[in-house]
Amino acid sequence: MKTIFLTLLIIPMLGIGQTIEDIDFISPFHDGLAAVKKGNEWAFIDQNGSIIIDFREDFVLTKTDKGNFPLFSNGKCIITHQKDGVLYYGFIDKKGKISIKPQFLNVSNFQGDKALALIVHKETIGYNDIFKKDVVNYHYFEVVIDENGNVTDHLTQLSKHISPKYTKSKNPPVITSKFISDNLIVVKNDDNKWNLRKISH
Repeated sequence: MKTIFLTLLIIPMLGIGQTIEDIDFISPFHDGLAAVKKGNEWAFIDQNGSIIIDFREDFVLTKTDKGNFPLFSNGKCIITHQKDGVLYYGFIDKKGKISIKPQFLNVSNFQGDKALALIVHKETIGYNDIFKKDVVNYHYFEVVIDENGNVTDHLTQLSKHISPKYTKSKNPPVITSKFISDNLIVVKNDDNKWNLRKISH
């Protein structure tokens, strides 16, 4: 009798699933997780429909043929963080913890164990007596980073100046280099032609 009673208690509990209501959009599964949108926030669910990473506003959307949504690639998803009026890009892991601190002006999703990034350098060029603050310039290089955010390859030799509009915009400078395989990248030069580069392992 006790066995039957316990079974009757357990069966209804097993049948109760997590319900997420008022969803605006749900993406296809990518890297084992799907993105779910409510209002201006996104969360991630697993194959059982359980929320793995709760709703937040700092995810970066990736343009796909199925729509624009955040996604995981190689266990990492792009996030942003604003500091001193500049939007920086980094990554979180599938537990929602920062795996690469937001420090780049733009990043690509990981392809294998590498990603493209714009590494920024801040240069103080003077001091504004009226506003009592430094006058700074930002410039950047296109680089390849590894899974820890370390630079493994410099793709551009000359720095590019960042326009002040990018410090107040959600549209970052564009990464012009492209992966064409796991270890080959094409890099656009100043003549709008392409250089083929083999990257480090």
